[in-house]
Amino acid sequence: MGPLAAWAQAAEGVPAAPTASASAPAVVPDTAASAPSAPADAAAEPASAAASDAAPPPAAALPRLSVDAPGDLRALLENNLDLARALKLPEAGGLSDAEWSRLIAAAPAQAEDLARTAGYFNAQARITQLEGGGAQPLRVTLSLEPGPTVRIGRVTLQIQGELYDLAEEGQADAQALRQQLEQQWALPPGARFNEDAWGSAKTAVIAALRSAGYGAASWAGTAAEVDPQTNQVRIFAVADSGPLYRAGEVQISGLQRHDPERIRRLSGLAPGTPLTEARLQDYQERLRKTGLFDQVTVSMDPDPEQAGHATVLVQVRESQLQTATTALGISTSTGPRASLEHVHRQLFGYPLTATNKFVWGKSEQSWNGELSTYLNEHLQRDLVGGQVDRLFTDEDMVISQRLRVGRSTEHPVVERLDYLELDTSKECTRDGGQYINCDTLKAVSADTDRTWRKVDSVLLPTTGYTLSAQFGSGLADGSATRRGVFGRAYGRLTMYWPVGGWYTQGRLELGKVLTPAGVQVPDSLRFRAGGDNSVRGYAYRTLAPTTSDGGITGGRMLFTTSVEVAHPISDSLPSVWGALFVDAGRAADKISELKPALGYGLGVRWRSPVGPLAVDWAWGQEDHRGRIHLNVGIAF
Repeated sequence: MGPLAAWAQAAEGVPAAPTASASAPAVVPDTAASAPSAPADAAAEPASAAASDAAPPPAAALPRLSVDAPGDLRALLENNLDLARALKLPEAGGLSDAEWSRLIAAAPAQAEDLARTAGYFNAQARITQLEGGGAQPLRVTLSLEPGPTVRIGRVTLQIQGELYDLAEEGQADAQALRQQLEQQWALPPGARFNEDAWGSAKTAVIAALRSAGYGAASWAGTAAEVDPQTNQVRIFAVADSGPLYRAGEVQISGLQRHDPERIRRLSGLAPGTPLTEARLQDYQERLRKTGLFDQVTVSMDPDPEQAGHATVLVQVRESQLQTATTALGISTSTGPRASLEHVHRQLFGYPLTATNKFVWGKSEQSWNGELSTYLNEHLQRDLVGGQVDRLFTDEDMVISQRLRVGRSTEHPVVERLDYLELDTSKECTRDGGQYINCDTLKAVSADTDRTWRKVDSVLLPTTGYTLSAQFGSGLADGSATRRGVFGRAYGRLTMYWPVGGWYTQGRLELGKVLTPAGVQVPDSLRFRAGGDNSVRGYAYRTLAPTTSDGGITGGRMLFTTSVEVAHPISDSLPSVWGALFVDAGRAADKISELKPALGYGLGVRWRSPVGPLAVDWAWGQEDHRGRIHLNVGIAF
């Protein structure tokens, strides 16, 4: 009688499994069902023939394992017991009866060891049921009573190294960091203890130290003493911060055309400045924002012996001196279009960047150009820019020109642009193929723009917000209006937040132009609504005031809002989302006329690696018709 047969015979006296566990036993799937099997009379053959011709035992004779344990432990056992893993092997049919017997006998002790890793130090495991044997598969039921979980009783966390010395000397940053480590320790008294939580808590401390500039931080010693009688753990942990890394020389590699001193000044790292992770990332982000490099990496020399004056290592790959980009596209707002963008990153050998972009479409043609200095150590650049735009709709034509001189500031939290601007526009009503009643308007103004952005991803945001605000005032004049002062304010807030398995997006947009009676500003300073990124379900820029001859013109005030919820269509296509949305809004000259038009519908989102693509169908309640909208990118 073989070992498995002996197990089956012994099973006759084994009591049934206890029913204390509320969870139903789970049977591990048999992945060896297709394994080759040995003939039943293989033992009768000569030994030499058995060695050369015998196949593995029949798959039907393989043990079957059921685990009776609470849900979190059941998955742990099913995935990690040697017996369960052996049953999943392709060669499981070739294991001997003696090996199966060993695996079954070892399973209870292994189950108790695995339970300890999950924080159950008084777990009791046993084989509670055996059925079958011989030609029939042996059915094995392993039951585990986990007992109470072990919790933290006392924590002793100590810091040594330069952080301790600086904190004892009264250095404020060091004291704050030490206090932060103690307060944010992830396993306080009363917390549940397990190996994963213990490892994560230790990793978090070392990560925080290294992020604060202690790049060689490590554990001098750690221990977790478990008392199974009281189900409590006493933790001892001593972290050695090592030296605080301070800025020394900035070493740059990869430069070919640009001045290395200009690149060094962008670091903002005076000699002796602590090299925190945030400062290194900030330097890297500054270099990225220059627009001069395709690739930037900023790190430091990890040698602890040089920590007092650590070398800051900058590796860059310069962008081409000149680049030209062409593109073809289509928009439901302005129709098909082609564009050409040219960038020169060192105009006439000076630290100047020149950008020119031409767009030619069915309903819009434009040129946009800018000449700007390189980003300086204050994160500022001076610029002069111009724009010419001609836009056609079914109701009107607007030709706008704009000249701007100003300075931009690109701080990590807020982007700022202060400028003086000259705007002119020619606005005509469309009457069949003719343009009539043309007005010319001009304005000169002083303006400031601010953009705050805090999102998890600039390209594909799912949480956070963006806020854009514009304020300006100046002097306006027109061919059919009188000269006078004006003020202008505009704001757009977009928020992203997940709700359960859905992703929600909300938008609020407000604008207002203040002028004395009889004074009008150019169309580029007024407001219109309708179309993509505005109120879907309506044609582009059509939710605006009408003129006496039936044309559409820009309004002095704006209100739009939108709420959208989206969800992945299937687990197999996580980047393709379905969406439902409701938009509302309008531009008007008077508050009494600001009656929001409602649009609602559904759409599909593809979150591609280069940005989102959205296709929407929207019903315009005011127009009593549906429209298709195509949109690429995120509007800030």
